[in-house]
Amino acid sequence: MPRPTAARSIPVSLASLASLALLAGCSGGGPASSGSGTAEGAGSITVNASDTACELTKQEAPAGKITFEIANKGSKVTEFYLYGTGDRIMGEVENIGPGLTRRLIVEAPDGGTYTTACKPGMVGDGIRAPFTVSGQANRSVDTNARLAEATASYKRYVTSQIEALVPKTEEFVTTVKAGNVAAAKAQFPLARTYWERIEPVAESFGDLDPKMDGREDDERAPGEQFTGYHRLEKDLWVDGLKADSPAIADKLLADMKELQARVATVELTPVQLANGAKELLDEVATGKITGEEDRYSHTDLWDFKANVEGSQAAVAALRPVIDEKDKNLGPTLDQRFAAVDTLLEGYRDGDGFKLYTQLTPDDTKKMAAAVDALGEPVSHVAGVVTTP
Repeated sequence: MPRPTAARSIPVSLASLASLALLAGCSGGGPASSGSGTAEGAGSITVNASDTACELTKQEAPAGKITFEIANKGSKVTEFYLYGTGDRIMGEVENIGPGLTRRLIVEAPDGGTYTTACKPGMVGDGIRAPFTVSGQANRSVDTNARLAEATASYKRYVTSQIEALVPKTEEFVTTVKAGNVAAAKAQFPLARTYWERIEPVAESFGDLDPKMDGREDDERAPGEQFTGYHRLEKDLWVDGLKADSPAIADKLLADMKELQARVATVELTPVQLANGAKELLDEVATGKITGEEDRYSHTDLWDFKANVEGSQAAVAALRPVIDEKDKNLGPTLDQRFAAVDTLLEGYRDGDGFKLYTQLTPDDTKKMAAAVDALGEPVSHVAGVVTTP
C-alpha cells in the first residue's frame, strides 16, 4: 500500500471510471532520463514539482492517452497523482527523488474534471489543482485483438488470485478467532501472498484498501479505526490478541469478499496492466526492502516475492504485444526478472523466507539494485504497448 495519504476513500460513481481505475491507479512510468526526446514522451505534459509547488505546462488534455513527465526540482522525495471523481486514483508515480524525472502514462477515455496532485514528502493531500479532460476516446483494448487478449488474460489471473485469497483469508480469520496465535502467525504471510500479487486492484478501490492494508500511522478520517491485516499483525506479534480482534478479523473477511464482488465486474486496458507492473515494483522499493510493510512480523520477503510475481504476470499478459513492437525489450525483461528471482531464492528458509530482521545492509542494498534494474525496462512497457 502506498504511503499515508488522506485522499483514498471514496469510490468513483461512474462505471466507466471504475473500470479505468483498476490498474491505472498504479504507478506509471519508471525512470526517465531528463530531456528524453523519445517518441514515447512526445506531446507530454511537464510537471515541475518542488517542495512548495506543482506546476503543469498544461491544465487540460483531450480524452485518451495522457503522458506526464514529472521533474522533482525540490529537496524532498515526492509523488504525483491524477485523481478522478471522488479522489479515485487514475494514475500515480511514487518515490521520485530530488533531481529525478519520472513518466506517467494514463488513459482517460471520458471527459470531465480531474485533479492533479504533487505530494512532497509523500504525505497528506498534496498540492492540488483541477485538470480538464475534453471529449471522449475509444479504449485501446477495443481496437487490437492482441491487446484485447492481453487484458482478458490478466483478468483471468486476477480472478484466480482473488479466488485463492478469499479462502486463505477466511482460514486466517478462523484461526485468529480461535485464539491460535502460532497457527495464525504461520498463515499471515501465506494469505498476504495472494493479496500482494494483485495489490493494485485493491488500491484502485480507495475505500477498501485502507481498511484492509492500512498501517497504524496512516492518515484516516476522524473516528476511523485501525483495521485489517496490519492491525491483526500487531495483535499477533506485539500486543497479543485483544477483545476486539475477532471483530477486526470478521471485518477483514467481509471487506475481502466485497473486493471479490467488485473485481468481478471490472474491465482493464493495456496501459493499466503496464502501469500496474511498475507499481508493484515501486511497492517493493518503498515498502518491502525498507521493512516498512510488515513492521511487526518482519515477513516482508514473502510480500516482495508476491509483488514481483504479480508484476511478471502483467508483463507476461502483454508479452505478445511487446514482442511485436519492441523485439529487444522482452529478452531484457526476462533477464531482469530472472535475476530478481535468483536473488530472492538465496534468502529461502524452508517453504518461506528469512525474516527482514535477519537481513544485513548489504542484503538490502543488493535487493534494491536488482529491483531498480528490473524497474527500468518495466517502466518502458506502457509506452511500448500504447505506441500505434
